[in-house]
Amino acid sequence: MASTPAVRNEGHPYQNPELPVEHRVEDLLARMTVAEKAGQIFHTMLAMKPDGTTVEKGDPGMVELDTTHMLQGQFMTHFNLLGTYEPVAMARWQNTLQLMAADTRLGIPVTLSTDPRHAFTDNVGASFGAGAFSAWPEPLGLAALRDPHLVYEFADTVRREYLAVGFRVALHPQIDLATEPRWSRQNGTFGSDAALTSQLVRAYVRGLQGDKLGRHSVSAMVKHFPGGGPQKDGEDPHFPHGKEQVYPGGMRDLHLEPFKAAIAAGCAQMMPYYGQPVGTDWEEVGFGFSKDVVQGLLRDRLGFDGIVCTDWGLIYGAEIFGEWHDARAWGLESLSELERAARVLEAGCDQFGGEACPELVVELVASGRIPEHRLDTSLRRILREKFVLGLFDAPYVDVDGAAEIVGRADFTEAGARAQRRSLTLLTNKGRTLPATGRPKLYVENVETGTASRYGEVVADPTQADLAVLRLRTPHEPRANRFESFFHSGRLDFPEEELKPILDLLDSAPTVVCINLERAAVIPEIAERAAVLIADYGASDSAVLDVVFGRAKPEGSLPFELPRSMAAVEASRPDVPNDTADPLFAYGTGLRL
Repeated sequence: MASTPAVRNEGHPYQNPELPVEHRVEDLLARMTVAEKAGQIFHTMLAMKPDGTTVEKGDPGMVELDTTHMLQGQFMTHFNLLGTYEPVAMARWQNTLQLMAADTRLGIPVTLSTDPRHAFTDNVGASFGAGAFSAWPEPLGLAALRDPHLVYEFADTVRREYLAVGFRVALHPQIDLATEPRWSRQNGTFGSDAALTSQLVRAYVRGLQGDKLGRHSVSAMVKHFPGGGPQKDGEDPHFPHGKEQVYPGGMRDLHLEPFKAAIAAGCAQMMPYYGQPVGTDWEEVGFGFSKDVVQGLLRDRLGFDGIVCTDWGLIYGAEIFGEWHDARAWGLESLSELERAARVLEAGCDQFGGEACPELVVELVASGRIPEHRLDTSLRRILREKFVLGLFDAPYVDVDGAAEIVGRADFTEAGARAQRRSLTLLTNKGRTLPATGRPKLYVENVETGTASRYGEVVADPTQADLAVLRLRTPHEPRANRFESFFHSGRLDFPEEELKPILDLLDSAPTVVCINLERAAVIPEIAERAAVLIADYGASDSAVLDVVFGRAKPEGSLPFELPRSMAAVEASRPDVPNDTADPLFAYGTGLRL
């Protein structure tokens, strides 16, 4: 086992693990300058090089980053890692950051966070593919199984793999309700049902944090308060054309139910969304700026006293992939960056997500606009969590151990079982499944080497006994590179894409497996396919195991599948399962 560096101890009370946490917090807080306090209030992106070394000014990347300046010049210690790397390199990098943090005046350790990285979606703005971590279905697939025990097992696995490389905050679970079929973020949710989502988030938080937040916990940052599902026209508020959140069905309180469950389960952190509510009694500003929502609703009414961190990029615009994106200061676009920062603090938030501008907070305090004691209120929450997680006493990870734990065989096997179980059988005409023997197989979007283990792969569908076609939910391409990761717009296939699909279905009995990242509109496909299966992140072998009866599909739809785009457009964005005459109702799922 690799040795880890010793923790520097200069004898200050805050460095004494024998003292109560509150005593340590107050001792450290009293020693901090305004600049050091301001640095702790920022939680931003950071990347690393594949060999585990740090990214510095001038290095290429999605955004420009300067590790040394942020850590040692701006006193920042909260970072979320961009990108996917080998576990040993990640562990080595986190230890390097902790050594750099130990060299600052107060030696405040780094808290590392991550977006989800245990499934199949790779969206640099929301999640990463599993890579070396165990691969599970997306949360929609966990919801399809309606099994809190499985969700606990998943979250506990995430916890153990995260701890191995040094992640101490999960920027998940995402417990928005999937009530607008076009919204791009549905694959990260537990679907459209508030009661089910409430049940599953309790298991998720317990799996990440344990019964009580402590040294073996990963802190859960639940998002996106007060529920990001009811987006006008299904557009996402990462982008200005998607900023409006609407409640024509009057279901605002329903979207709060999962957050109440998360708070009751003890979630440590909460993230408000970007959305700007329209037509309610809330101020029409983005939720991270809203005192009505953060202080009034979340803190005063619901009693949450954990860390509130804004979503990323509310204060400054940024160049992403070489294209400019305005700050997501919806409703406050005309304000200066300084005034936006003041509004976030006045709303009751503790941290700025995705920003690296503590000098604004220093200026706000120096001018008297924000009193220093307001920073202290947030710092007590932020520092307390660092102490409770044990970061001051044991900030380093075992580099060799990371390779042994991440992607461990039993974790990987559990994820593979969940993939198979989550598959949702929607039609099975003429009892086509389970397939038997070694038929002639025609496949599209399936790896032929994998398919050859189940049958004789042929190049012509008319010569096949059975065809297997994998599809993804349709979406409208967006010209902006960053926005292209957020699959939005129409849910039906355009004619030029639909025709070859239907031609195949007419050529051979076909199993269609469609990945539901959103609620696809596929009536023609459902009518002509021999078998229709929904997946939420599954390998080719998982799908073929179900096709050939080696595993049984146990999933049930976590949201309805609409019959037409007209029905989608006529539905109310805040009301679950609200399309007229759905093709498949919520909860549909056949068994073999």
